[in-house]
Amino acid sequence: MTTSASTTLPTPLTGNQIRGFWAAWGGWALDGMDSFIYSLVLVPALTELLPKSGIEPTPGNIGFYGSVLFALFLIGWGLSMLWGPIADRFGRVRTLTLTILCYSLFTLLCGLATNLWELAALRLLAGIGIGGEWFIGATFVAEEWPEDRRKAGAGYMHTGYYFGFFLAALANYYVGAKYGWRWMFVVGGTPALLVTFIRYGVRESATWRERIAEKQRPAMSEAFRKIFSPMYARRTILNSLYLLVSIVGLWAGSVYVPTSVREIALREGRTAANATQLASYGTMVLSVGTILGCLVVARLAEALGRRLALGLYFVVMFLSVSVGFGYIFYLPHALMPFMAVLFFLGVGGANFAIYTLWLPEQYTTECRASAFAFATSAGRFAGAGITFLVGAGVAHFHTIGTPVALTSIAFVIGLLLLPFGEETRGQALPN
Repeated sequence: MTTSASTTLPTPLTGNQIRGFWAAWGGWALDGMDSFIYSLVLVPALTELLPKSGIEPTPGNIGFYGSVLFALFLIGWGLSMLWGPIADRFGRVRTLTLTILCYSLFTLLCGLATNLWELAALRLLAGIGIGGEWFIGATFVAEEWPEDRRKAGAGYMHTGYYFGFFLAALANYYVGAKYGWRWMFVVGGTPALLVTFIRYGVRESATWRERIAEKQRPAMSEAFRKIFSPMYARRTILNSLYLLVSIVGLWAGSVYVPTSVREIALREGRTAANATQLASYGTMVLSVGTILGCLVVARLAEALGRRLALGLYFVVMFLSVSVGFGYIFYLPHALMPFMAVLFFLGVGGANFAIYTLWLPEQYTTECRASAFAFATSAGRFAGAGITFLVGAGVAHFHTIGTPVALTSIAFVIGLLLLPFGEETRGQALPN
């Protein structure tokens, strides 16, 4: 009986595995906080900066130019694919450090922007750093954690991003509401403090070190060529399409949550200060739902398979976005039911955790980070265009609800493509 129990115990984690996980999780949490700060300060920031740029701060202009900045931010995320070959050649930990420094610096500088275009340029540059943190941290955890705990580690790590949403909401409640939007970007510059811990406390993953010991470091172009070889090309293209669907849901749905809650609250007679606080509450509800969704990812992926589990999250996203923004948003007393929908929108948003688990399983060590980087980044370029279209829709319809609701169609397309994906359930991480 003792022997049977001992065989079921998970493999103990080493000190480097624990420190490395918290470095990746912490970077991803502060990444989430950083990326969501703009959503929370969108209205007050553009209300101040649009007149300084010669543009009237009407609700339509705020919606349109806000989407332009979202699109430029996504282009920055797309450019972050450059970090993939760097991580494959020079190591995960070194590259993780550089990405965090990048997004910390340019987020801090956002607080000094004097017009719309300065803010746009700084958000694009911050996006380059933010976009790299996820796939590098996820690759490190996948390679460093023992096989029997790797899948759970992927789900745990991804909770960090949405815990960052929670941190951003708290910061907005205590800092943004009292001191203004510029100080929110100052708070967003704090992740640089994590760099010292990463630089001196975490070693490169054993898998990467062993692979590099066996052969010469891959040239940065070699890794990209490999992910489009006959062996990998099909799955690389499909993974990029799946991520495009998820990105549409995140940036056209979740990112508009604070602005939507604020608009509903003002419509129902709440004060501007109270509306800002309610936007923070809405973000917290969204975050709690996503964190819970991430915690069950590993079990769902093992029970249903990677494709079916992702499909389940897509269904939740489709219903949440279409019903929440297309119907509930327009109800006479929409605030409470809209808050309820935000929880399920958050649960569906945990679909990104599937990629944290699934993508590393599909590629070998010498091109794993590059494959993850390309799949996450390519979708962001297309997502930037779709986000721009959403902004144009907001300006045309003079409302957020309908244009965002229409993006739910992307999840139907994703469901149709899922049967063609590479199923890796039951397979170990390839070397």
